[in-house]
Amino acid sequence: MPGRYSVTFGEIELLRDLDRPGGWILTKDGVPQSYVDLDDPTYLDFEYVRLMADVIDALPEGPVDAVHVGGGACTLPRYLAATRPGSRQIVAEPDAGLVQFVRDQLQLKSVPRLKVRILDGRSAVTALYDDSADVFVLDAFSGAVMPVELATVEYMADVARVLRDGGTLLVNIADGKGLAFTRRVLATVHGAFPHVVLLAEPGVMRGRRFGNLIVAASVRELPVDTLARRAAGGLTQARCTHGKALVNFIAGAAPIREGQPVVAPVPPASVFGD
Repeated sequence: MPGRYSVTFGEIELLRDLDRPGGWILTKDGVPQSYVDLDDPTYLDFEYVRLMADVIDALPEGPVDAVHVGGGACTLPRYLAATRPGSRQIVAEPDAGLVQFVRDQLQLKSVPRLKVRILDGRSAVTALYDDSADVFVLDAFSGAVMPVELATVEYMADVARVLRDGGTLLVNIADGKGLAFTRRVLATVHGAFPHVVLLAEPGVMRGRRFGNLIVAASVRELPVDTLARRAAGGLTQARCTHGKALVNFIAGAAPIREGQPVVAPVPPASVFGD
């Protein structure tokens, strides 16, 4: 089962976690993409995935209807199915070969009430009904770069259409020095969702090193005290920025609109080096 495999858009490699019998790491074109533990779907190895799970865990108890743009090995859908039984989930992933591989090799068929659609993020959202989701997770990357077309004013308006009143948007951003792209994404999200929180490890939040930042947003107030406490108490000891501090962080950055020549940041080669 470990090895390199060709999929629709590139090559993946599946690596075994020698420390956990059920643990598997999926990389795509050399970039770590997903970690899953087939024996324990609640085990989350990647720091940014744990931060997204912290947000979901802070929401009211019970099953949810969730949409995930970006599939990989479906780490978060597995987590959500385990921690909120009865949840209905849709995953949009354009790489049909990758989806088939995950179904065959990583037990994706065992996840209850999960539908996978072979669609890109734009097409998938367009096809969704109004007010149909409680949680919307945007974790889509081409290699290690976020598709800019999924970070526009127009796309966020469509996401807002799909989310129910009080629903929560989660966005995974990768950025580095200065965080200029993150500020623009935040300005874009804030235009559609008045309540926004940014979560990241302190070094990444300060723009000192390249890494992942998690945006949580809603038309309703978010449980910021709970999120700040969980972020500070986790293994990563992440920071939680919101309110006036977030407005100051955005600092007049312009929202991203369709057709603008915006380039998402590319990580330095050292990020994924040995």
